Amino acid sequence: MHRRPPTVIPEHAAFSTVAVRRVHHWNDHLFSFSIERPASFRFRSGEFVMLGLPGAERPLMRAYSIASPSYADELDFLSIKVPDGPLTSKLQQIEPDDQVYLARKPTGTLVSEALLPGQRLFLFATGTGLAPFLSIVRDPDIYDAFGQIILVHCGRRVDDLAYRDVLEAQLAGDPLVSDQALLQFHYIPTVTRDAFHTTGRIQGLIDQGRLFAAPVSGPQVLDPANDRVMLCGSTDMIRDLSGRLDGLGFTEGSNARPGEYVVERAFVG
Repeated sequence: MHRRPPTVIPEHAAFSTVAVRRVHHWNDHLFSFSIERPASFRFRSGEFVMLGLPGAERPLMRAYSIASPSYADELDFLSIKVPDGPLTSKLQQIEPDDQVYLARKPTGTLVSEALLPGQRLFLFATGTGLAPFLSIVRDPDIYDAFGQIILVHCGRRVDDLAYRDVLEAQLAGDPLVSDQALLQFHYIPTVTRDAFHTTGRIQGLIDQGRLFAAPVSGPQVLDPANDRVMLCGSTDMIRDLSGRLDGLGFTEGSNARPGEYVVERAFVG
């Protein structure tokens, strides 16, 4: 297959210029890509960073959660495709060896340091909100901090469940966490518009008790004494679940003041 010459972008004082390594299109509105990681780039599992391309007057930059583990040699990202989006309309066209801009400093609140110690860690994601949790579930430290890690990912359709095969296999083959994940990691995918073995929104799974079915063990409710929660995804999901957690006695944590749950506010409209 003939490929066009790589796109080279101008150097910029505020950002690193890095090369694209791989691109994978999951469907017509979802894709993932990997870029080279500068030697000086450090991040904590769950953080996000600004990423972008040149614009007419200034670079077009957007916050993207890092989907790769903190020890990886490359940086992975998961993105929607917006046909008329200022950045994503261009970003979805990238190919290996093209260049993109990468901010030098990551940040974010979806980090274990923003949570108090607990027994179960629930990771609730809709759509591309899965990305930071892909990093977290491959972090060996998270398995030392929590007895169970439960990742719940809600998509509209089955083909929106990116990385499903890897997650259903409980990260088998991962060089650092496969043994622990086999015992401690649980993946619950659900969709709202297709026939599937699990359907409905995350809120429905909680209400119906399906969230706590085997192999998940422990209380059949979300319990602030034992459970910790991370939320990333749609505004409606975050607003609803944050309200529920507040009502159950959970407190929202931050880097400065850990709590029982955390939200990545950078992506909430």
